[in-house]
Amino acid sequence: MGNSSTADHGPDHRDHRDRTTATAQRRSRFGRTASVSRREFIAAVGGVGAASLVSPSTDAAQTDTGTLRVSVSPGPIPPPVWFRYGISGLRRDWPVPFRECFAAIEDAMAQLQTYAVSHSDRIDADFDIRVERGPSVRFPPLATPRPSELVLPSLSTVLDVFRDRLRDRGELGGPACHVLFCWSPLNYRVGYGGTMSPNDLVGATGSNGTAAEGAQTVANVGATEVWDSRAISRNIAIHEVFHTLLPPELVEAVGGTDCDHDLGAAARVQTSGDERALRVTPMATAYAGPDELGGGTRFHGTGCYDHDEFTRHDGYEGVDRFEYTTTLSEATLAVATQYLERIRERRRA
Repeated sequence: MGNSSTADHGPDHRDHRDRTTATAQRRSRFGRTASVSRREFIAAVGGVGAASLVSPSTDAAQTDTGTLRVSVSPGPIPPPVWFRYGISGLRRDWPVPFRECFAAIEDAMAQLQTYAVSHSDRIDADFDIRVERGPSVRFPPLATPRPSELVLPSLSTVLDVFRDRLRDRGELGGPACHVLFCWSPLNYRVGYGGTMSPNDLVGATGSNGTAAEGAQTVANVGATEVWDSRAISRNIAIHEVFHTLLPPELVEAVGGTDCDHDLGAAARVQTSGDERALRVTPMATAYAGPDELGGGTRFHGTGCYDHDEFTRHDGYEGVDRFEYTTTLSEATLAVATQYLERIRERRRA
């Protein structure tokens, strides 16, 4: 994946300017990220489940110490989505929102690659982060442990079935993050997405010291598209990938807390006229606003956060709107770079 650089200050700097898109408590690393947590509200309008196996796939990648692989697989797409966004991408389950979120992940990985090569003396210039389209994924009915999960599968069930499908195709192994884009806007049990231990970190090992088959994570693009905006969809997609690159002990060493959401930034900026906006980076998305319905994102995250511990948080009182930038905070990039160093050293040993 080619390098990308930003010439201006990072998003946590007061003079930062970048391309953004505007849109009108505490602990649990493994909680659903930005869960659609108003359960009664969501349950009142029903749920959308996933529905069958993995389609013909791309070749399983064999990664080496100089490569990190990020593989993004689309889940099932309900027919109304194609009517809304057009049929481009229909054959391979890649509607426009999925393609734009995939491009956002590519850009974020380019930011990381550039930062890592320029700031680490242990990562060579030939280090590569490869972002690729993975196979489409369906959930066969027999894969769910209980009948109720056919309608509203839990995040753990979605991740388990996703991992089983990848294992069946020999896609697991090596330092890799496998991302599932799903379209389940009414499934509060999945929320905006998330990952779970022991497959929550790229290169993580299980309790017995064996490899944990890489990381798997879910980004519920359908939820952010229906309840929020494309800008938030892009940020949540990046957010879920970076969860797998930010181990708590490194997060704490850089940020002062072990909560990776606190690596994000929310900076006040003056926009056109007298409007004031709060510009939010990916790791702060769904956590930068008040914990209430419509506080920045439509639904607030249920994971850990502390605005006082953010890389930067200028407060949301009096802001006219929230803006979302795909530019990552320097703290996020620094922690991810340290983790890449650790992974490379472990594989070389």
